Formats: sequence, structure tokens, C-alpha cells
Amino acid sequence: MPFLALDCEGPLTLNDNAFEYSQAIIPKGDYFFTQISRFDDYLADIKKKEGYKAGDTLKLILPFLKLFGANNKSLREFSKKTLAFLLEVPETLPNLNKILPTFIISTSYKPYLEALCEVTNFPMENVFCTEVDLDKVKLLPSEAKILEKFYEEIINMPLIELPKDAQKPEDLPLELLKVLDYLEKVFFETIWNMDIGVFLREVNPIGGFEKEKACKRISEELSTPLSEGFYVGDSITDTQALSLIKESQGVSLSFNGNRYALRSAEFYALSKKGSIFLELSKIFLEKGKEPLENLVKNEPYEFGKIPLQKEEFDKLVEKSEAFRKKVRGELIGALG
Repeated sequence: MPFLALDCEGPLTLNDNAFEYSQAIIPKGDYFFTQISRFDDYLADIKKKEGYKAGDTLKLILPFLKLFGANNKSLREFSKKTLAFLLEVPETLPNLNKILPTFIISTSYKPYLEALCEVTNFPMENVFCTEVDLDKVKLLPSEAKILEKFYEEIINMPLIELPKDAQKPEDLPLELLKVLDYLEKVFFETIWNMDIGVFLREVNPIGGFEKEKACKRISEELSTPLSEGFYVGDSITDTQALSLIKESQGVSLSFNGNRYALRSAEFYALSKKGSIFLELSKIFLEKGKEPLENLVKNEPYEFGKIPLQKEEFDKLVEKSEAFRKKVRGELIGALG
């Protein structure tokens, strides 16, 4: 039997939980998080740093969340209070799980996914997400001073803007490259070797190749080939999972996706409602992939194959990213 695996933030919820929590806890947290998120995009997509994966933003920000008083209790309470779904998702999720094995593979922190499962009665055992314990270590006063210095430097840096066509570090302006090289030393030399660096050394965000590994694990545990997998993602953390399912001849769907997701998927959809997943899953379950290859829709949602021709692809990227910002908000929609 086919299986469905969905990213959480974007396809199911309107939140970016880590961004919003940072915004609530850290002064100028929206700007700070955006800087770290774009640094993450650089390391994962342009430099392709060994051992680094898209979504590791969620461990890079942890020392700074700790600096400004974050703890497990506040993260749990914040996640429950701010949880916001796409239309029709709360009633769609349980129905999806009735017709085919359904999983959530999310880079988000576990307390956020626990809040989602509590509201929707979705089984937590079908969720892959980022384990985090903010109370694991006490921040030493000497280390707090170092983090305060780095925090001030990061929020006073010009906004990191990566050229859309950059494929390697040499494609970047020299001044920008100097900033990114400095940040790499800050995180992977200085903070990494501090006591608070335990967050960088031990937390393993479920993004990039970890999402790919989760898809393989689901396939193995269900004894279902990846060609019968249906993966839904929307951002840079989903690229490897989307590519895996696409290459395996399964269904890879960019849902309100940005350029990273669109580059990696075979199909795209634009919708404000989560009920689309039930409709598409039923088609895949009952008739296989072929009907989806011939399906073109404009109402009540837009669906189709992602064009290979560059001009058409660029138009779709522009349209999808504009729709994404409309649905999720300008700040969250602009994140990688």
C-alpha cells in the first residue's frame, strides 16, 4: 500500500515555530533568525558544508534562545498557544491516516509537533521531528558575555542577501563572503567548543538528508517501495526527500513551495486548504501515479507538473513564492 509523508510547517500549519519563538524570546528576534536562516541556506545550498544540512538553523539558534531565557516549559506553552493550521487540516489529517499510512517529517521542535498531535489526534509515533532539551545545560556567565557580543554583531550586520543564481562561494560578493566566513568561525569554532555548544554538537534537526533517511525508514518498515511513496514539502529542508521520491518514480509535490522545493519536485500545487491532500492521495491510492501526471487544475486549487523549460519554471517560481507569502505571511514566506 502507498504511504504519504508530509512536511509540517507549510503543508499543514501556517507557523514557523522556531522563527516565531525566536521573535518572542530574542530582542529583534525576527531579524536575528532571518540572518541565521540565510547563513544556513548558504552552508547547505551554496557551500555544501560537509556534515551540514538544511534546517540546522534550529540548532544554531539554541545557544541564543538560552541566552535570553528560553526553557522547555516556555517552548511547550508557546507552541500550544500559537499553533495555526491551514484551512481544513485538523479534520483532514485523521481521515488521511484512515485511508493510507500517513507520516509527518518535520524539522520543527518536538513540543510543537506534540501540540499538533494533541489537537488532531494524529499518532505521535508517526512523526519524525527535532528532539530538543533547552534545560540540558546551564549557561555560564562567562559564556553569556561571549554570546551577547556575537548577538550584537549579528543584528548589526547588514541583512544577508544571497544572489538567486549563486551556486558556489566564489559566486558571492567578497564582502558578503567575509561575513559568512566569520559566522562560520563564530558557530563552528568558538561556540562549538563552549559548554553551551552542546546544542550544536548534539542536537540533530530533522532536515535535509535526515528527511530522506526518514522516507527510507518508512519504506523499509512498511515493506513498501519508494515508488509508492508520496512526499509533500515546501522548502530547502525538503529537497533531498523530494528528490529521493522523484527519482524513485513516486509522487513528489511542492506545496506552496519556494524555489528550493520546486527545483526538487515533479509536481506543484498552490492551495489555501489542506483537503487537497485527501483528494490527491485517493487518486494515487486507487489509480496510481499516471492520473496525476495528466491532471491539470486551476480551481479550487492549482495543480500540475513542474515545467522543465527555464522561462516557464522561473514564472512558476515567482507565482508560487508570491502565493506562499500570501498564505503564510511575508516574513515567514520569505525564509528558505
